[in-house]
Amino acid sequence: MVFERKMYLEKLISAEGNGMIKIITGIRRSGKSYLLFNIFHNYLVEKGVGLDHIIELALDDNHNKKLLNPDRLLEYIDNHVVNDGKTNYVILDEIQLVDEFVGVMLSLLHMRNVETYVSGSNSKFLSKDVVTEFRGRGWEIRVHPLSFAEYYEGVGGEIMQAMTDYYMYGGLPMVAQLQTELEKKQYLNDVYTTIYLRDIIERNHLQNAEGLMAIIRVLASDIGASFNAKRIVNTFRSTEHVSISENTIRNYLLLLQDSFIISEAMRYNVKGRKYIGSENKYYFEDLGIRNAIIGFRQIEVSHLMENMLYNAIRQKGYSVDVGLVEIWEKNKEGKNVRKQLEVDFVINRADERVYIQSAYMLPDEEKWLQEKRPLLNIPDSFKKMIITGEYRSGNYNDDGIYIIGWYNFLLEKNNVLS
Repeated sequence: MVFERKMYLEKLISAEGNGMIKIITGIRRSGKSYLLFNIFHNYLVEKGVGLDHIIELALDDNHNKKLLNPDRLLEYIDNHVVNDGKTNYVILDEIQLVDEFVGVMLSLLHMRNVETYVSGSNSKFLSKDVVTEFRGRGWEIRVHPLSFAEYYEGVGGEIMQAMTDYYMYGGLPMVAQLQTELEKKQYLNDVYTTIYLRDIIERNHLQNAEGLMAIIRVLASDIGASFNAKRIVNTFRSTEHVSISENTIRNYLLLLQDSFIISEAMRYNVKGRKYIGSENKYYFEDLGIRNAIIGFRQIEVSHLMENMLYNAIRQKGYSVDVGLVEIWEKNKEGKNVRKQLEVDFVINRADERVYIQSAYMLPDEEKWLQEKRPLLNIPDSFKKMIITGEYRSGNYNDDGIYIIGWYNFLLEKNNVLS
């Protein structure tokens, strides 16, 4: 079973010659190494690059342990670069393991006839210091787990079964290669506990690992819910019977985001055109990991669908916020009161904007009106969309709202966001 990762190969190709270090980031086991050492390697060979002009190092391989010294690594690269006027391709996987790796990357920028590609997968690699050092000199390519479109292209078969497997076990490429439910669950549990959690705990010298794990469980148990630090504190007291400070929770949330396990969707006042410093939403980078965290319970398809859509939209290059639309209406006593209606996703890319509602079930007219109401109260002409949990080709209704099923949205290349 082969996953071609065409979108990421195209990004690597288009970045060639831009004068920057190509920085490939993403959650561990999302396929960064395979992308670099197999897909991109094969592309280079097919276009005629000689193997002596491709310098590849997996820095998490013990055979390369001595090269974690920055001077030895640079010496190794210097000795292998061919100075014949042709381009050399230096590909370094897990660069953050190298001592003083920022200095190494800066040194590689000054090498002539060299295109450099580096990967990293944890918070140390994307720390503020690295971002500051490489402002204008690094070109980030973010690699996500397989989208459903990539997954289905690889596994094929009956589409509803593929969807069920995907929202249960996620898009880590290795999971799709495994045959049984037991193997998939064991792999996901192992990746979560021995790689993701350990990486965060060890690199940040955390003393309260139980507190971190409890926060992850709270987020995983309520996908798409609104959270802030104070609310999580209250949840801990009532359900976990644990006392933890708001500052600690804010720190843990940042660490989880830096490690690509979760992403944050901020609240945006659509009419006021401003962000609101209140409760935000958190979505998981991979649903298989989310399900492993809570023991493969709480498989609520409506919430998993919302998380899938969030990930798919971000992979298309959009930023994603949660929209709030304020309206005034009369209450039972006839007084005007202010109400806030929620738009699941406000998405932006350059000058594009689309408002999206995720509605797995729309059984009656009342539910349709509930989903349409926020969209109809937005006073602009940007696209408005409802995504439903069914097979349904895209079309505009009488209100000018684009309606499409999630299968079609996730698989069709020519939908409204392509």
